[in-house]
Amino acid sequence: MPAAKRTSVVASVSVRPLAEPDLDRADEIFRVAFGTFLGAPEPESFFGTADYVRTRWAAAPHAAFAATVEGEVVGSNFAADWGSVGFFGPLTVRPDLWDRGIGRHLMEPVMTCFDTWENRHLGLFTFSHSPKHLELYRRYGFWPRFLTAVMKKQVAVTAAVPGRLLYGELTAAERPEALRLGRALTEAVYEGLSLEREITATRAQGLGDTVLLEGAGSGLDALAVCHCGAGTEAGEDVCFVKFGAVRPGPGAADRFDRLLNACEQLATEKGLGQLDAGVSLARQDAYRLMVERGFRTWLQGVTMHRPNEPGYSHPDAYVIDDWR
Repeated sequence: MPAAKRTSVVASVSVRPLAEPDLDRADEIFRVAFGTFLGAPEPESFFGTADYVRTRWAAAPHAAFAATVEGEVVGSNFAADWGSVGFFGPLTVRPDLWDRGIGRHLMEPVMTCFDTWENRHLGLFTFSHSPKHLELYRRYGFWPRFLTAVMKKQVAVTAAVPGRLLYGELTAAERPEALRLGRALTEAVYEGLSLEREITATRAQGLGDTVLLEGAGSGLDALAVCHCGAGTEAGEDVCFVKFGAVRPGPGAADRFDRLLNACEQLATEKGLGQLDAGVSLARQDAYRLMVERGFRTWLQGVTMHRPNEPGYSHPDAYVIDDWR
């Protein structure tokens, strides 16, 4: 593209909230952008029946943004609020407009979200082999920390897990207490970490369910927010653990094994054949246990953190997530 045309494109970019009529176009750009970057033969069908754009917009429309050129949507970005932790993505731009500064325009409103929410630890998942991605995010104070393995295994029928509850099966009167216990658990993993928005959005949109494991006392041993099947972040025939964590301390490895069993039980009940879960390689014991259970990596990226600190990605943490 001639220099004059490039300058014109950058000058005419504007960013506004992503609106419901924009979702089909934003979803198309999201698929084509990832598929093109990764060399898929049919980039427009990349990610299949999985849906990241509509689900994240529905969860937090105020934290979803569109970049436009001459009124046409050319990219989008999404921010997520997990209490003291915030992350963003997917950030995607129409491939013929790559390297025109549009990504920087889409960074500004999500950084404003983080300031408003007062998140202390920020992050993202990106391609570890892409210098331009790493450099873009480094400009905003993010630093590459850890490889993250997005793993999968074929579901095997497991025995019922004692003490397993599903958030979706609780009564309206029981749910506030379950959310309180969930906050206490995630707070023990990392100060201020809260998955309440993910838990309630998953139920409200019918995306799957949240597994809760009762502890010996009055608290929870573990929880896992799971998306199930087509039209969710999982995709057809997949149960995707978007976030999972166990109570830290002695016996955490056993609790993690029990949580994986409970997630596999949910997949079986939903008639799904594959279980997906991401884990930071900094959580080496959790990663090792997943490999021993038959999980294998199908996608690998790097998480970038601001500030340059591990957050809850350390050897003693039994946590599942991937910030995609």
